This record gives sequence, C-alpha cells and structure tokens, in this order.
Amino acid sequence: MTNPLPIEIDPRTAMEKARATRNPIRKLYFWTLHWGATKWAVPALVVLSFTESSFFPIPPDVLLIALCFATPRKWFMLAALCTVASVLGGALGYYIGAALWEGVGQQIVAFYHGEPVMAKVKGWYDTYGFVGVLVAAITPIPYKVFTIASGVFAFDFWQFMGASTVGRGFRFFLVAGLIGYLGEKVRPFIEERIEILMVVLTVLGIGGFVLLKFLR
Repeated sequence: MTNPLPIEIDPRTAMEKARATRNPIRKLYFWTLHWGATKWAVPALVVLSFTESSFFPIPPDVLLIALCFATPRKWFMLAALCTVASVLGGALGYYIGAALWEGVGQQIVAFYHGEPVMAKVKGWYDTYGFVGVLVAAITPIPYKVFTIASGVFAFDFWQFMGASTVGRGFRFFLVAGLIGYLGEKVRPFIEERIEILMVVLTVLGIGGFVLLKFLR
C-alpha cells in the first residue's frame, strides 16, 4: 500500500520507537505518527482531535498538516473533520467535569499538574465568559483544562459549545487553509522539520498549564 503521507514514515519503525523510548511525550508522538502512516490516517485524525480536547496531550495539528499536503484538495474536509471531532471531544471533557470529576476528571487534571489553575479557570471564565473559552480554543493554552473546568463549574453548555466551534474551527481551518493556499511553497520547510514542529506544539500545549498560573 502507498504511504498516504508526503513524508516517509515506516509505521513499523514508528511503533518500534514508541516502544523503545521511556519519554512519555516521545512515546505518544511515535504512536501517533504510526497511525498517520497507515490507511487509518484520517480516522486517526478524527480520534486524535476528539481525545485531545478532553485528555490526550498530542495536538492534531501536525497530522492535519501532513494529510493536507497529501490530499490538498481535501483540506476543507479535513479541517471540518478536525473541528467537529474536537468540539465533540470538548463536550466529553465537559461531561467528565460535570459528572465524572471525582472518578476521572481529577486524575486527568492531576496528570497535567493542573490543580492550581482550576480556580483561575473559573475566574477567567467568570470575567470573560464566551471570550475566555474562545481564546482557550485558539491558543496553546490547554483546551482540555477548560473543557473539564467548564463542566466542574457548570458553565453554560451552549455558550461553551458555541465558543468551542468558533475557536477550534478558526484554528484548524487557518492551518489547513494556509496549506491549501501556499501548498508547495511551504511543504519542503515543514516536511524537513515535521518532528521539531510536533515537539514544539506539544511543549506549547503542556506549557500552557504554566501560562495559566500567571493569568489573573
């Protein structure tokens, strides 16, 4: 079968690297890369977008970029799939916070050392409301913190979903649209640095928890 991605990735090699490394972020990275190099790449994009909104640390952006390069005419569809899956994943995060906080939500937040920022999340939402969630949906600030916190503090669900749709849609359509517009002009630059880009996005996502500590 032909590799659907424009970068050369051996799925077996990626899985072997995932098993070999002890670094949890690197392990998740190679595991994600493994799925991106198979016929399950698009389903993997949907699953990754869904889970990243509630508990999974790896952002879907790099896989979205690779697939847009592989099938540039489908950039709109790929961005739409990313957005819908991410918003539904955010709804799951909301449910985890509202109904499963003690059994599941606390463990997720504890895994990311996000306990100190929960009260600040509420304060930010109380102060900025719709805009607070909207900013979280666009920026590297961990969106999963806001999805779970929104359920914990019983934020208005439909306002939350509206902000999620606008924010996540803006992010994914911007990424996919730029590739659809620029195409081959940026492809060599990104492909040569795809792993670095993945690490940067991951660091930004996790580093967002640190950033939240300074928000007032």
